[in-house]
Amino acid sequence: MLSIEINGLPAEVEDVHRVATWNYGHFTSMQVREGAVPGLELHLRRLANASLELFGGMAVQDDHRIRELIRHALGDRPAASVRVSVVPAVGPAGGTDVMVSVSDAVADSPRPALRVRTATYERDLPHLKHAATMGLTYGMLQAREAGFDDVLFVGRDGFVREGSVWNVSFWDGEQVLWPEAPVLPGITMQLLQAGLTRVGAMWSTRRLTAADLPELRAAAASNSHCPSQPLASIDQLSYSGGGPVLTDVLNRAWASVPWDVI
Repeated sequence: MLSIEINGLPAEVEDVHRVATWNYGHFTSMQVREGAVPGLELHLRRLANASLELFGGMAVQDDHRIRELIRHALGDRPAASVRVSVVPAVGPAGGTDVMVSVSDAVADSPRPALRVRTATYERDLPHLKHAATMGLTYGMLQAREAGFDDVLFVGRDGFVREGSVWNVSFWDGEQVLWPEAPVLPGITMQLLQAGLTRVGAMWSTRRLTAADLPELRAAAASNSHCPSQPLASIDQLSYSGGGPVLTDVLNRAWASVPWDVI
């Protein structure tokens, strides 16, 4: 069941229309279980930094206020998917409004392996999780139209970037590799990297081109819905062998991540 609040009040039709038709703002998405979220402080930092960049210092929301708005929108739901969006406020005073959308929780279960294809695309302001998602959505839909599950973006410089709504990692036989490129520093990716260090697993970043991918043994997609969704293939390249090794090490890292109470 979906519910939407803006600044702690039920969203009116005018509010939803405004957000839907004015494609400016930023957001973060999280999974809540028993009132806790993995990496909550990272989510709050993401919102504050993006607000500062897109709206200026006067529009940055207090972390305590964001927590209050999330708790209020959740009500008594023990588990949910939550999206917190910061959008321009109405009126001459300017500033921002905070929209909290609460929907059913994503199942905590393994996801089937994805067949993805590459496409050349670079998100605007890639370090921000912003509302300008037409390009990545178009790439994903075009991939599905061609018979794939999703898309993996490669920059005009030839270096591997990120998936449509996920970060990508690889297994080279010894360590986890993350592309070194202008990408969204996903919260799940950050938590996994810290978790890998915590459990003693090796990882690093490296510039990767499509020509490098056959040397690697496995690939996986990571976002708030799933930290370790394997990739079965990229274009015509199959990753059928090393997938379990990569997903196992990512799952061990994820199991070490602490959950923060909202």
